[in-house]
Amino acid sequence: MASTEPEKKVQEEEENTTAVATGEEEDTGAEFAPIVRLEEVAVTTGEEDEDSLLDLKAKLYRYDKEGSQWKERGTGNVKLLKHKESGKVRLVMRQNKTLKICANHLVTAATKMQEHVGNEKSCVWHATDFSDGELKDEMFCIRFASIENCRTFKDKVEEIAESVRKSDTKEEDKDASDAAGLLDNLTVSEKKTEATPSKEEASSPST
Repeated sequence: MASTEPEKKVQEEEENTTAVATGEEEDTGAEFAPIVRLEEVAVTTGEEDEDSLLDLKAKLYRYDKEGSQWKERGTGNVKLLKHKESGKVRLVMRQNKTLKICANHLVTAATKMQEHVGNEKSCVWHATDFSDGELKDEMFCIRFASIENCRTFKDKVEEIAESVRKSDTKEEDKDASDAAGLLDNLTVSEKKTEATPSKEEASSPST
């Protein structure tokens, strides 16, 4: 009987050691609720009210006036987005992975694309950019993987700029026409006032 107790303890220790070695754990049946419940958050890009007219991969550079050199802004997708209500088109480019905006400006009547000297895959242009949170006059250079993509981008931007120029001309003509109409009405009104005698003039005896 004296030898039975030590043998039982040794056997229990061996069983526990075997359970640990094999990774077996006792199932307690307890359930644990998460400490923090994460709510699903809708992510907005600011492009929900716009239609994409163009979307191409490219690398963007900005001209540093102080250092007199080109500096890389990032690699990503350059887009031309048209607002569904206003019809205005803006150029937007975000960096890959970080999605940081590296270009964000309207395509205006003054927007003019020029081929970069010595490189048919690149374009250069000036713009009033808002990518850094404030309006800045910038000179950009964008480089594509192929000459075809560069031409597609250049032609599309110039097409939009020409459309804006025509629209601006129509607005100017309309404003000029409206101003001329107001001037005519004013002239007619003045003539009527001069032609109509006052009551005192009408009742006064002739000399």
